[in-house]
Amino acid sequence: MKNFIIYILLLIGGVAIYESCNKDIDVAGQNLDALVPANFDDNAGNWKPVVLATATDIVVPVPSDVTASDYLQELAATKTALANVTAEQKKIIKYWSAGGVLRWNQIMRELVAKYNLAPKANDDGTYPVPSSANPFAIPQFPFSNPPYAARAYAYVSVAQYDALVAANYYKKEYNRKAPYKNDVSIVPLVPVNDQGCYPSEDAVISAVTLEMMKFLFPAEIPYLEAKAAEEMNYRIWAGAAVNSDIVEGQNLGKAVAAKVLARAKGDGMKNAVGTKVKWDSLYNLSKTQVGIIEPWVSLEVPARPPMLPFFKDVKPFLFPSSALSSIRPPTPPNTNSNEVKEQLAEVKKETTSGDRRKIATVHFWADGTGTYTPPGHWNYIAEDLFYKAKFSEVRWARNYALLNMALMDAAISCWETKNYYYYPRPSQLDPTIKTLTGVPNFQSYTSGHSTFSGAAATILGHLFPSEQSRFDAMAMEASLSRLYGGIHYRMDCMVGIEAGQKVGNYAIQRAQTDGAE
Repeated sequence: MKNFIIYILLLIGGVAIYESCNKDIDVAGQNLDALVPANFDDNAGNWKPVVLATATDIVVPVPSDVTASDYLQELAATKTALANVTAEQKKIIKYWSAGGVLRWNQIMRELVAKYNLAPKANDDGTYPVPSSANPFAIPQFPFSNPPYAARAYAYVSVAQYDALVAANYYKKEYNRKAPYKNDVSIVPLVPVNDQGCYPSEDAVISAVTLEMMKFLFPAEIPYLEAKAAEEMNYRIWAGAAVNSDIVEGQNLGKAVAAKVLARAKGDGMKNAVGTKVKWDSLYNLSKTQVGIIEPWVSLEVPARPPMLPFFKDVKPFLFPSSALSSIRPPTPPNTNSNEVKEQLAEVKKETTSGDRRKIATVHFWADGTGTYTPPGHWNYIAEDLFYKAKFSEVRWARNYALLNMALMDAAISCWETKNYYYYPRPSQLDPTIKTLTGVPNFQSYTSGHSTFSGAAATILGHLFPSEQSRFDAMAMEASLSRLYGGIHYRMDCMVGIEAGQKVGNYAIQRAQTDGAE
């Protein structure tokens, strides 16, 4: 797929809006500079957390004084580790010093892509459901489809943000300096600063992320533990932390994760798959209550159950579930109307036009099976922005939390709309329409890509106001790519963008009141 896109871009001069975006996922090979924040956000301990009530919900004990014997022993151990640092450890230091939030988001995108594979049918025509209780069984858990991925990105980002708010509170409260400030003979292998280092931000990020990702990707625990250990240790190897900085950071991260996991386990996700009786009920309700003459049916053979139809009942982060009906777009025209016939004709025209620029756009924004999904694509776009802005770790986490809460809640809103109207895909109403990128196994109205993109562009535009028009153009391009590919009617795209913007505005309301602006 990558080579095809590069070929098309070279052939026609590039995708219009975001020609420089390279979607390759190469976690180990990214050669990034060490993070030196433009602003250390010294007041971040006073920012409003998402799940924690306050930064002091979890108590971090007072550290030993830097003249105490136990601290001096830890300091000596750090000096020994630095003196004996290996070439492999230097590579690890280089990798993680780019930023823990950045690196874990890259790892997340890698795992989402790895697990974004729909289970194949059983011999009897039924489809198995991946089980978190037995993640190594076939099919492996999870199937990280767009709703699952959006929720995963959100919970990890929220946990990192809350943990770093707490860490920043205690770092400022105790103000224990890094080893190189207490022993001038230490020349660290990472950039220096005057900030407190107890508890260690890297240890906090490592511990909270590990606990969240063990829950989300249980088959990857050995890999995740190895990456977490790298981040936990590299500050000592680099001469920038002592053991108690790491231990208390780890304890804080685990405690925050426990609180965030309690929310995740009770948010309704366990019921998102549903049963055939419930699926049939949604189909029937779209006919009897909404009045859709020809509701959606799976076009796969054998027919596959709809993708997470009860994700619509998952608890949002940014607004109460009762607000979903106000976000839901209006009833679409019926399937036998002249308006739909006109929109079908437009879909048919787009899929047969042979327009190479539009074909490139379709594939650039496809984000289908085996990719990090549309939410991951917007995370990648944000990564480039955050990296260039040189945000502090806590601001990286805060901004990713805003973006990913918006993307998760956009998924909830979109799936509520899809499963309320149960509207058929264009190729269901006109089987002569051949899509350019497969047919998703869920309803057409509204477009998930459009809803995700509207939400992401809205909150990113708030964070980077000078870029708002570019984000809006990118969102529109992502949205229309689904029309060009024969996946959606134009109405799906337009109302999806609007619904996503409504969700993004909730994220802006959160941003304006969290104390970080």
